[in-house]
Amino acid sequence: MPSTMPTQRDYYEVLGVEQTATVVEIKSAYKKIAVKNHPDRNPGDEEATARFKEASEAYAVLSDEDKRARYDRFGHAGVQGGAGGFQDVGDIFESFGDLFGGLFGGAGGRRSRGGGRRGDSLRTSITIDLHEAARGCTRDLEIPRREPCGTCGGNGAKPGTEPVVCDYCGGSGQVVQSQGFFRMQTTCPNCGGTGKVIREKCIDCTGTGRIRENVTLEVTVPPGVDNGMQLQLRGEGEAGTGGGPRGDLFVDVRVKKHPLFDRDGDDLHCRIPVSYTQAVLGATVEVPTLDGKQEVEIKPGTQPESVIRLRGEGMPDPHGRGRGDLNVHVQLEVPKKVSGRHEELLRELAEIEHVDVMPHRKTWFERVTEYFTGGEEE
Repeated sequence: MPSTMPTQRDYYEVLGVEQTATVVEIKSAYKKIAVKNHPDRNPGDEEATARFKEASEAYAVLSDEDKRARYDRFGHAGVQGGAGGFQDVGDIFESFGDLFGGLFGGAGGRRSRGGGRRGDSLRTSITIDLHEAARGCTRDLEIPRREPCGTCGGNGAKPGTEPVVCDYCGGSGQVVQSQGFFRMQTTCPNCGGTGKVIREKCIDCTGTGRIRENVTLEVTVPPGVDNGMQLQLRGEGEAGTGGGPRGDLFVDVRVKKHPLFDRDGDDLHCRIPVSYTQAVLGATVEVPTLDGKQEVEIKPGTQPESVIRLRGEGMPDPHGRGRGDLNVHVQLEVPKKVSGRHEELLRELAEIEHVDVMPHRKTWFERVTEYFTGGEEE
């Protein structure tokens, strides 16, 4: 029976905790849901498996300080690609197996199905400008990571020799104790969970099967990415051991502040100066957009701080759902100095509008004196 649960539910709702929940409360809530819906306890129940995966994805985000901060600010879009990305429950066992204290046969930690251990994930960052964020771009990243040793082929043994099966765990990498319904499973202390031990170590990698190298990777940044979002490059982390898969590479994106545009989600904001006469009489002015200049009509009587919305001239949505708007804020520009004729016309205008301007007909001191002496004539 296919699952009818809604997709992309709020992570706090999934775990049944408040947004102010502590890490301890989040961990406790996840363990309860995971144990209740664990596939070993609910064989053949696709609904339970779906809830198990959903809770694991929520925990992957809310238990991580940086991911949680991005999720609280941007929602699911802020952790796109970094929310866990679990393809099946095996991925969850590899990531969170130790959390269950060895409960259930499948939750053995980060040991892969092939017997090896998955490599660590790495994290780095890139900085781009607003135009690159709008259009998307590529970046070459040079990162240090552990690669399989070329001398021993990654098995850690001296050339001409091979790792041997661990006699403590019989090659399983795990030591299991049964306690009623539950099976307590811990990593083998002799082989560290690999199932094999090395009698003669490779001199180049000292038996680890990996050496550190600098590698260059090309990262594709999708259009619409925002500051603080994270990209996930699957299988570009450190090499695993014992034939285990690679970890992932997480790339934090930083978008530089633009001198003209302020960003608010998919919308952009900019300010344009207009003169008093343009605001009163109306005008056509040029405003900047991400794609170049565009003419905008200033209607007669436009007030300072009025907003003109240019639809579809903002940032693209990271999920491909159109573009935001560009909000043009009208800012009245007052000249600091005026010429003689300019000043004359302005003083005539002041007379028409019946307003006092500098210099006043009477000084401020004279007005104060007359106010207290009652000498001001009507």
